[in-house]
Amino acid sequence: MTTHEATLTSYKQKLANNRLGLWLFILSDSFVFAALLVTRFYLLGDKRPHLEQELGLIVTSVLLISSFFANRAEVQISKGNRKGFLTSILITMLLGIGFLVGVVGFEWRLAPFGPADGPEGAVFFMMTGMHAFHVLTGVIFLFIVYRNGLKGHYSPEKHWAVEAAANYWHFVDVVWIFFYPALYLIGTI
Repeated sequence: MTTHEATLTSYKQKLANNRLGLWLFILSDSFVFAALLVTRFYLLGDKRPHLEQELGLIVTSVLLISSFFANRAEVQISKGNRKGFLTSILITMLLGIGFLVGVVGFEWRLAPFGPADGPEGAVFFMMTGMHAFHVLTGVIFLFIVYRNGLKGHYSPEKHWAVEAAANYWHFVDVVWIFFYPALYLIGTI
């Protein structure tokens, strides 16, 4: 076995371990979000918080569009298109920041209740706060990937960090796909 073959085998083994670790993390994190979702229905039943419907739809759309660009970034780097990768990662980050501004900057201020105003406030702020924290960590992760991409650290053969960031971002989006209807659509006001 040549040195190159040994290095490639070692990389493939590390990649398999990294993928397993990421999916185990995502699975464990899913339990936190599932518990928040169960808490929402346990405490609020068939009632939902009075929230700005248009704003909820806008931030949801922004987050879902960001997932498209995260996927596009991963595809572009796997094809060796560094410019397309960098552009897509940058757009993903900006849309993620837009989501955060919409939820934390606007929705939290427009909500007719605070976090200590009974179950409605506690549920809303805990669900959106925990999700916003994950979006923020995702934006930080994407920024690190972007910065490393500017330095040329990724290739079509070796771009695990891009794959990991995209998968984490998709996970955060999937969580919101469950949170959005639970907070904005299901139940009566």
